[in-house]
Amino acid sequence: MEPRKIRVGIDTGGTFTDIVAVDDETGAIVTTKTPSTPADPAEGFLAGIEKVLAKLGESGDSIGAVSHGTTVATNKLLEGKVENLGFITTEGYEHVLEIARQSVPDGYGNSYFWVKPERIVPADRVRTVGGRLSFDGSEIRPLDEGSVRSAAQFFKDRGIRTIGVCLMHSYADPTHEERVRDILFEVFPDATVSISSQVLREYREYERSITTLVDAAVKPNIRNYVNNIANRLREFSTTDGEPRDIPFYVMKSNGGVLSAKEVVHQPITTVLSGPAAGALGAALIADAAGVEQVLTCDGGGTSTDVTVVVRGEPALTTEGRVGNYPSKIPMIDVVTVGAGGGSIAWMTPEHTLRVGPQSAGADPGPLCYGKGGSEPTITDAHVLLGRIPPHLLGGEIPLDTELARKGLEELAAQLSLGYEECAVGVLEVSAWNQANALRQITVKRGLDVRDFTLVTFGGSGSLLACRLVDILGLKDVLVPLNPGNVSAFGLLTVDVRNDYVQTHVSRHDRLKAEDLQSQFDALAGEAEIALAEEGFDETQRKYSRTADLRYLGQAFEVRVPVAEGAVTAQIMDDAAEAFHQAHRELYGYDFRGDPSQHVEWVNLRVSGIGPIKRPTLKEIAAGNGADTARTGSRQSYFDSWVETATYDRTLLGAGDVIEGPAVIEEFSSTVPIHPGFSARIDTFGNIRISKSSDSNGVK
Repeated sequence: MEPRKIRVGIDTGGTFTDIVAVDDETGAIVTTKTPSTPADPAEGFLAGIEKVLAKLGESGDSIGAVSHGTTVATNKLLEGKVENLGFITTEGYEHVLEIARQSVPDGYGNSYFWVKPERIVPADRVRTVGGRLSFDGSEIRPLDEGSVRSAAQFFKDRGIRTIGVCLMHSYADPTHEERVRDILFEVFPDATVSISSQVLREYREYERSITTLVDAAVKPNIRNYVNNIANRLREFSTTDGEPRDIPFYVMKSNGGVLSAKEVVHQPITTVLSGPAAGALGAALIADAAGVEQVLTCDGGGTSTDVTVVVRGEPALTTEGRVGNYPSKIPMIDVVTVGAGGGSIAWMTPEHTLRVGPQSAGADPGPLCYGKGGSEPTITDAHVLLGRIPPHLLGGEIPLDTELARKGLEELAAQLSLGYEECAVGVLEVSAWNQANALRQITVKRGLDVRDFTLVTFGGSGSLLACRLVDILGLKDVLVPLNPGNVSAFGLLTVDVRNDYVQTHVSRHDRLKAEDLQSQFDALAGEAEIALAEEGFDETQRKYSRTADLRYLGQAFEVRVPVAEGAVTAQIMDDAAEAFHQAHRELYGYDFRGDPSQHVEWVNLRVSGIGPIKRPTLKEIAAGNGADTARTGSRQSYFDSWVETATYDRTLLGAGDVIEGPAVIEEFSSTVPIHPGFSARIDTFGNIRISKSSDSNGVK
């Protein structure tokens, strides 16, 4: 049999499932989209594979691997559907979830007053067990196995099948937690259990507790979903006439992928699966185009995800959260705002216009879908103003402009506005919601937003690009080819990656190189085992070391790289110097050279990386002038109704230039070019949008 050569990336969103396939022999890349199927996501998943294979003229036997970005864990947490969950912790710490932290999240204007969210586990479902470890892992009191058995029986009697376990200082020694897990399975074999020493081996008890509980909460959903997809994939390919297991990878929040059989044991690592893939795909595309400082804007049907990329690397954080739940795991630093194509426009009791975070989703969808939607959305505003054509996916999904008009006229009447003013207002509120999210990842982190190029993608990501340039003063905008499929493309560009962490608190001037070496070696050993199980031999495996440092007395750390090789005093000093520099870049000052201010090491980290073959982006042919791609014109609204030229993006070539007002259309997305802006096609087929003159803030 010929070697299997087709790799497929599939990103399942709330409205559409995006599919990209690459032929590793020829380098050919094909893309498509298909409506998502919320009742059974596997249906849209498999339909997408069939469509993309048909485009390539291949059968399922040619599939070499499938990589997938999923929103299963994200949606469960965003919707707050965390139920029937139990918690076991150390005696005397039953209120750790109630005490929590004093931080109040930003709301992007979505709420005037913040109310502390309900506990992830009600107080009557918390059990405590006897026994205690010290901060260094030494045993103060042995584990009381009788109290563990009582807790296990308590949960079994009440049918509480999902249980998180977080004992004090178990990051230093997992022995007590591992014994608790074993007893739980002895008493209650049907239980699903997560223990903090496997989920997050670092200090801070609240964050470790909540992260472990989130892992437990999503574990049954991820396990059922991933196993269902893996079993259904067997329908696509055979070996000697028998169904075969197609290698199946799932995107993780940290910018890597992991095999399906392993990810079911680390479900929390998938909480930002889709947005992470989009950021990585956009990073590769921008890097090929020679752009080093990038803001990504991934607009879908339900929400918009934004992140920052510097020199080809998306920013990472361990301070992320999904919905009301902080998740202290390595993840790409993504901020999400409810401003997708299906976000609903509504009037507040104070008679002001708001947009989102509620969404019409894929079913029933916006009013213009004609599937029973009852409230106007961002997509309805765009189609009514002529900014998008009266259809999606090249005509597969017709849009009813009159239904959109009726809904927006009703909302406009409530607000005492004309329907054009109302529709523009919907888009303006959405643009400012997105702009606030972009400020969150730049200005709040000490970065000047004006230094960045905005890369817009997703089905709705490019619709407000020109307005965002005006609001934020951005340099310019880059819209990739097939923008609706960038997240799926990103799935084909990422390596297998596992992250390991161990808390090791020590002042820099007291830290011993041999102790640091021992800890890094232990973490690297764990990474090595995982990479071997993923099928990477010794010559392929790569490792990256980092550490979290702070000034003595600070509450938060800064992550810095630690050079490879045997740990020496010089390597340790170089890490401390990198911390001083990073602290100055982030906060505007450092204490370098001040003997009264000590540097403290807190967490050690090792990432095990198994590299994969990345698709090669190809240059496109030179254009013959934009007029050769013009398909006609229609009335569009930009402060007033104007005749607006329309263009078929697939007919544009390198060097072609389009002056606004114009609308560039393609299968997966639409790009309105406002008056005062111009669009140029670069050598890789990207649309580069910039201000050609003062646009005067045209909306």
